[in-house]
Amino acid sequence: MTQDSAIPLYAVVGNPIAHSRSPQIHAVFAEQTGVALRYDRLLAPVDGFAATVQAFMDQGGAGLNVTVPFKQEAYALARHHLSDRARLAGAVNTLWWRDGEVYGCNTDGVGLVSDLRRLGARLDGASVLLVGAGGAARGVLQPLAQAGCARIRVVNRTAERARELVNDWNVNGALAATGISAGTLAEAGREGGWDVVINATASGLTGAAPDLPPGLYAPDALAYDMMYGAHPTAFLRQAHADGAALTADGLGMLVGQAAESFYLWHGVRPDPAPVLTQLRAALLAQEA
Repeated sequence: MTQDSAIPLYAVVGNPIAHSRSPQIHAVFAEQTGVALRYDRLLAPVDGFAATVQAFMDQGGAGLNVTVPFKQEAYALARHHLSDRARLAGAVNTLWWRDGEVYGCNTDGVGLVSDLRRLGARLDGASVLLVGAGGAARGVLQPLAQAGCARIRVVNRTAERARELVNDWNVNGALAATGISAGTLAEAGREGGWDVVINATASGLTGAAPDLPPGLYAPDALAYDMMYGAHPTAFLRQAHADGAALTADGLGMLVGQAAESFYLWHGVRPDPAPVLTQLRAALLAQEA
């Protein structure tokens, strides 16, 4: 290490990683809370995640945030010491170690639920449509159920993948109070509409929206895209045209999951609100 090794070192690991805003987020959290830390970006080869993590540990690193495409590999590394969140999600985005053992948690769902509540969404008794059945969707099912959602429908371009997610959920710890079902994108409709519609697909990376039918939104419904940017995503534009009363992107989820990781590592909860304000301003400034 080239810096003061007495200060704990953390990082976010992924591929690609140069775009990550995690160092900025954790620097502000550290300033808020008085926690001394260093936080870097760590690029891992797509076939070298485990070796990269081991090298980081050997250099004295204290913890890692994990982003695409390594969350399932992180799950495998921490398989002997998984939180319930990680076990149910089948993916890990937060790693730390104790006595040479690797521990893992998934904070994505906590970040989502906290942001939905910040936006004023009513989750207790809510009907939620979750679009997508990949790792992002897996990470949020348990927190949404724990928040009191009455029903969650998972829809995906490939119905089999949605059914696999639901089956895994039922086997690994479904909450009886939450009804969960699966279907295709074309089967996303519900009489009376959905209270919350969440896009957990990566469709926004190509500037496209999921191929959803019209009429999805209940009165006062919220459309939420886990992707974020300076301008509304294609999904959010689609949702607005379809009658969603409120639309929001996933920048708040990003900050919320980082705040939960910070708490797991340091035992103190930072205030995500000023960080979210700073990041939003930075996004808009880039487009100015």
